[in-house]
Amino acid sequence: MQSMEFSILDWIQNNLRCGVLDVWMPAVSKLCDHGEIWILAAAVLVLIKRYRQGWSVGMALALDLISCNVILKPLIARIRPCVINSTLELLVEMPTDYSFPSGHTAASFAAVFALYFSGSALWKPASALAFLIAFSRMYLYVHWPSDILGGIFLGLAVGWSGTQIVNHIADKKKDGA
Repeated sequence: MQSMEFSILDWIQNNLRCGVLDVWMPAVSKLCDHGEIWILAAAVLVLIKRYRQGWSVGMALALDLISCNVILKPLIARIRPCVINSTLELLVEMPTDYSFPSGHTAASFAAVFALYFSGSALWKPASALAFLIAFSRMYLYVHWPSDILGGIFLGLAVGWSGTQIVNHIADKKKDGA
């Protein structure tokens, strides 16, 4: 499995690496270094009175933080590809945490799926950005392709769960309980 994943990462390096993407991919990745772009999106949605959508994104991000960074990464403890193949010059600082699942990808897709499940059309442009962020992590050689897939599936789970929790709370409030 690892050799197949290296072949994908190496194909990206050998066929897509160029000056323009060497500038853009670190910038795209940085948008989500701590989930900033998605936290900002949640806050803006809450402020413009799209409460359920904003709170759904916020709840999904909180669930993602716990499940990805607190539970899964330390439990699985997967080494990053850039640690195994240290011959490649990184365009970003070497991450210090574990690799699986991709936190950037999980946070991005948590927001996308929270938007989708809360009925917001914003999930479409958000998914374009989420895919770019996910791809940037492979381009930068800091995540395996399976880390990206794991992040997408985790994002799906916490995006759905976050929306369900927010809807349940809102329905309870509406019923006066």
